[in-house]
Amino acid sequence: MKPVLAVTAGDPLGIGPEVTVKALQDPAVRAAARFIVVGEPSTLYAAGFTDDLAALLPVEHPQAALNTPHAPCSWAGEVSFKALQTACKLAAGKKAQALVTAPISKQSWALAGVEFTGHTEFLRRYYGPEALMMFISGPLRCALVSEHFALADLPRILTQARITHTARQFAAALQRLHLENPQIAVSALNPHAGDNGRFGQEENTVLAPAIKTLQQEGLSITGPYPIDSLWLAHTRGKFDGLLCLYHDQALLGLKLAAREPIVHITAGLQFLRVSPTHGTAFDIAGQNRADPGSMKAALLFAAAHAR
Repeated sequence: MKPVLAVTAGDPLGIGPEVTVKALQDPAVRAAARFIVVGEPSTLYAAGFTDDLAALLPVEHPQAALNTPHAPCSWAGEVSFKALQTACKLAAGKKAQALVTAPISKQSWALAGVEFTGHTEFLRRYYGPEALMMFISGPLRCALVSEHFALADLPRILTQARITHTARQFAAALQRLHLENPQIAVSALNPHAGDNGRFGQEENTVLAPAIKTLQQEGLSITGPYPIDSLWLAHTRGKFDGLLCLYHDQALLGLKLAAREPIVHITAGLQFLRVSPTHGTAFDIAGQNRADPGSMKAALLFAAAHAR
């Protein structure tokens, strides 16, 4: 029997409705699963949604209008947040086997008074405090020790405890992807991995002790390595996954190196959550120009791993 996936259409004024509909129109996607789409109905139907593609759980709003400018606004934030809440209840209640989320606007959420920065923060609060942000593109896999933080805060955030905890989560997530003894590499924080303290002490005082602790636990983990050479090694087939210390270490290298659509996974929840890795793209929303490749990849990954 095909798994059932709960799919949020994201911000109704962004490209979420368009990429959701385009992805669902793909025969390979429809063959892989059944779908419950949660979102604002007028924007979905304007994007070409038809009732044979999926079941629709509409999220209505009195201010919704097709001629609304494609930009952050409070009502769109309310709609996308309510859609996420509804879809999560479906997944947590076993009415869907996985959750796939189209992009939301963090600014719209803020305008709507939503207390969470984004999807991950909400999911971590209610559906798994151990949630891990990771990304996959074919053989490329990476995870984040820290997520949406200012660079100035990193020396305070990157503790041995945080690094060891995240590494254990990452190893467990890779094992669930059928990598029995994953080889993990840890990125350095400073240029040239600190050059033995010349450009910073974190490699010697935080990263190396954390890695040693993990090795003593039996994890196949090494580092810290300079991030530029680390991504090059990973693209050449070395290591099963990279543990990156902050957001751009992971996403910059991955988006340059990826040869297949990138899928974002939130591991460690009560249910599998997958999403595309692009944003709302307000500048092209409503113009039928959005590429659904990442959304297709997210739906197919969720269908393959939903059980």
